[in-house]
Amino acid sequence: MDKQLTIWIVIGVYAIFMLAVGILYSRKGTDMASFTVGGRSAGAWISALSYGTAYFSAVMFIGYSGGSGWSYGLWSVLVGIGNAVFGSLLAWLVLADRTREYTRKHDIRSMPQLFETRFKSSKMRLFACVVIFVFLIPYSASVYKGLTSVCSVILGIDEQVCMIIIAIASALLLVLGGYIATLKADFVQGFVMMIGVTALIVLVVLSPQVGGLSSGLSNMAEYMRSHQMLPLSGRPAVALISTLLMTSFGTWGLPQMVHKYYGIRDRQEVRRGTVISTVFALLVAGGGYFIGSLSHLFFGETMPQGGKDFLVPLMLDQAGLPDLLVGVILVLLISASVSTLSSITLTACSTVSMDLVKPTVAKKINEKDLAALTRILCLVFVVVSYFIANYPTPILEMMSYSWGIISGSFLAPYLLSLYWKGINRAGAWAGMLGGFLTAFLPAVISGFTTPDGPLYACLAMGISFALCFVVSKLTAGRQPA
Repeated sequence: MDKQLTIWIVIGVYAIFMLAVGILYSRKGTDMASFTVGGRSAGAWISALSYGTAYFSAVMFIGYSGGSGWSYGLWSVLVGIGNAVFGSLLAWLVLADRTREYTRKHDIRSMPQLFETRFKSSKMRLFACVVIFVFLIPYSASVYKGLTSVCSVILGIDEQVCMIIIAIASALLLVLGGYIATLKADFVQGFVMMIGVTALIVLVVLSPQVGGLSSGLSNMAEYMRSHQMLPLSGRPAVALISTLLMTSFGTWGLPQMVHKYYGIRDRQEVRRGTVISTVFALLVAGGGYFIGSLSHLFFGETMPQGGKDFLVPLMLDQAGLPDLLVGVILVLLISASVSTLSSITLTACSTVSMDLVKPTVAKKINEKDLAALTRILCLVFVVVSYFIANYPTPILEMMSYSWGIISGSFLAPYLLSLYWKGINRAGAWAGMLGGFLTAFLPAVISGFTTPDGPLYACLAMGISFALCFVVSKLTAGRQPA
């Protein structure tokens, strides 16, 4: 069978599945509670795999693994391990159960609502709402860019066509089904990702360019010695650590990731989900970064045409993979990307409808109409993301701006509000604004071209924590906590 036909058949099967899931659950998300938190009855497997598929998209597989592997060689695998240990295991241990209990107790469906409830500030809710909607768009756009690079190489189709396909897929899933549909789809997509990554690791390692695990590691180690990557020091070491910290701890403050904790059924499911999420991240992120770390074995010292965003797609194209596996890999990347896009879009748009539109201009709107409005906003968000994706910013930088600004604004006040009664409204405002400006200003001044996005993201998170603590202490007793 023709290679292109085989790949398109595999993708077609996946597309039919996604459409079926959306239609099946289209009648189970008619009110806002069902559309956003799904009745708070999700089990461990569904919650953990939904978390993982929202975490790891084509941005990681294509942008981060390729770019990090090219810059740091085998050291880049540490980023994947960090994502599993800090971004999954520690995140679930620290945040999942506390967040589940607090949001259930106060009937909270979004991060802006959490801030309003905790700090008694409607203005804080509005600020959080605007930041989330505006700055999740570049993250969404980076997902488009990650997938289009691999499709344009392997399928030979125009990048614009590819972006339109993924936009339609994610929009259909969301508009038809909402939260429950995305959870059910993520459950299956999670298994597709695990199977696909495992097969991909094995076949890339066995490719002629790598020549087996022992030979590949030996050749990469020799390359790293000759190019001053062993040991890694100075600016490259700082950049690697910044990437590890941002992609691991940055998820703690992202509303679409925190949102996964809201719907977990009970504490037992949280404990089980912690294990499942960690194993998933170790395989998917560790494997993805390991593949990217071998890029110099395929291209030597010469960066291929298209830049870092095309490293992994060209590796897959040159590795001589079976046609069926190429189709599975594309479905893996599409699955990961649609899952992430769905989570981002649902979070951003439900936040606008619940926390901006309803409290200000549509106070009497009922739950069913609010869910319908959210569906319309999802379409708008997908279209805007498509246009932003055409801006010539590399994937890694585009994503780091989004993560840095959002997590820099929200991680500290969110985490401290769960564990420290001493944080007050003034401290939370100081942390939010300080973190926001630390990440936002360098990006704007550089015209969104700075390569130091991960570093500024880490600084934003650190400064936000310091401001929350110091200002809360200085203003203690002057206002209710």
